[in-house]
This record gives sequence, C-alpha cells and structure tokens, in this order.
Amino acid sequence: MEIIKTLSLFVLTAIAEIIGCYLPYLWLREGKSFWLLLPAVFSLGIFVWLLTLHPQAAGRVYAAYGGVYIGAALMWLWAVDAVRPTTTDWIGVMICLIGVIVIMYGRDLSRWI
Repeated sequence: MEIIKTLSLFVLTAIAEIIGCYLPYLWLREGKSFWLLLPAVFSLGIFVWLLTLHPQAAGRVYAAYGGVYIGAALMWLWAVDAVRPTTTDWIGVMICLIGVIVIMYGRDLSRWI
C-alpha cells in the first residue's frame, strides 16, 4: 500500500511540474498570453510542496521521482502533443519504474533477495 501511495504522490508531483513548465513554454514558443505565467508559478509551488510530503531523504525522493516523471512526460506527449509513445518508450518507462521501487524501497526489498 505504501508503494501505491508513494507512486500516486509522485504522479501528482509530475503533473504539477509538467503544467508549471508547459505554460511558460506556450508563452515563449507559441506566443500565448503572458498571464499563463501566473498559474505556472502556482503549479511549480505545488510541485515543490508535494516533494516535501515524502518521509524519505530528499535526494532519494528526487532520484526516484525522476523515473515517475519520465512516465508522466510520455503520457503528456500522448495526451497533449498527440504523439503516441513507441513500444521502446513504454519499455523504458517500465525500467524506470522498477528503478523507482528499488531506490525508494530497496532496503525493505533486500530481505527478499
């Protein structure tokens, strides 16, 4: 259950980060309204706050979060950019998610190995 809770929190964190970065992208690259920067700042603030909710050490959280971010970014690619990820993209995501579990729970998993 702890793994599901951690991964869910990481997914919310990734969505907040992607939105916080995508809105300035729209302003800078596509000439959208400057006012998109306001919700971008808010979203990035939520992103930072969500990262603080993990009980593990910050460096471990950041390392593991990167794997979840990769999966969320591919989902964004598919949903927003309308580019379907390839089979190798999904294989890469699975490898990353295995890495997330090892990083976050490796000490607990080591008793089974």
